[in-house]
Amino acid sequence: MTRPVTPYRVGIYLGIIQFIFAITWTVYVIYLPLLADQIGIPRSAVFLLLLLDQAIFTVTDFALGVVADKVSRVLGRLGYIVIAMTVLSCAAFLALPFIAGEGGKVLFLAIMVIWVVTSSALRAPPLMLIGKYSAKPSIPFLSGLSLLGLGVASAFAPYLAITLRAYDPRWPFAIASLALVLTSLGLVWAERNLAKQSAAKSETPAGKLKSIPILALLFVGAMIVLGLGYQLHFSINSAPLFRRFTTDIANLLPVFWVGFCISWLPASLLTKRFGGLAVMAGAGLLGAAAILLAEIAGALGVLVVAQFAAGAAWGCILMAATAAALAIGEGGAQGRVVGLMWSALAVATFARIAAVAVGLNTDPSFADLFRWLPAVCWTLAGAALLYLAVVRVREWAAAR
Repeated sequence: MTRPVTPYRVGIYLGIIQFIFAITWTVYVIYLPLLADQIGIPRSAVFLLLLLDQAIFTVTDFALGVVADKVSRVLGRLGYIVIAMTVLSCAAFLALPFIAGEGGKVLFLAIMVIWVVTSSALRAPPLMLIGKYSAKPSIPFLSGLSLLGLGVASAFAPYLAITLRAYDPRWPFAIASLALVLTSLGLVWAERNLAKQSAAKSETPAGKLKSIPILALLFVGAMIVLGLGYQLHFSINSAPLFRRFTTDIANLLPVFWVGFCISWLPASLLTKRFGGLAVMAGAGLLGAAAILLAEIAGALGVLVVAQFAAGAAWGCILMAATAAALAIGEGGAQGRVVGLMWSALAVATFARIAAVAVGLNTDPSFADLFRWLPAVCWTLAGAALLYLAVVRVREWAAAR
């Protein structure tokens, strides 16, 4: 029996797509206050635009996951649809700084919505291809490779925020749009390559899908809690933690993402051996300990180590979660479960932005809550996932 070939090039390619997509989002967030100001929206209201973005992602990530499941029944069709949506997305993204310069508020908001809706095509659908066509042993490895680009882009984000502010926004928007369009043109190749090298996978009978909703809902609930813990720790607490020891924040924030990037290989190996839910559980519990260490760190070196460990835990969580979502959706629902995962992360991001918008993070009466809640979130979700993983193992053992 021949071993199935792991299409490493496809994993690297999907990682590059995630990298460029994350960079376009970073460019958007950096320049959004300036663009909003140009069309007469006060900078204090930018939070509302970001909340709108996440609310749209919550719906469209799942919706496009469902669409991906349906259209992928014909080889190559999904790739063409994603490419078409990406071209439209990049055209809208490119237009944003030009429309803002003309002062068209309604048109700007309409184009912004088009960009956000269509950009969801690069979240769940490409990852769904891994679950549909790849041999099971290679899914964790390919999931890790595909999300590695997200970690690399996030590590560069603080430096981009410093560098790009001096440039006319039309150039970064144009370069990011062109790069994303050119990169997305290979999606049809990726789809056909995965299908060609897959080991004649047969879809699980439809009857198995009856057990998906409950497990998927539990998984999504855990992802919301884990995502909220990540958002509160990294986006709200990390900078103040570093300010206790230094003002060099921009060079220290990427430590979290260095840990994230380094974790992809051990995460994929552990997921292959123990399953996605078990790895998510272990990483959540270890990550909670790392967050607690960061909060009580008495020296910069200890804080750096804690942040690195927390980032590695988040990398394990996200990469194992992708593999777990694909496993839960096996049988034709991979896209919708991966879409639910991204929707859950959008809900967590929405909650963090809303908390900042109303000033809860600066309210002294909520200081202790924001300090300890990230560790509590990861502990609770980790414990729940550990129980769920044990139950799944027992069911598997009983079936044998």
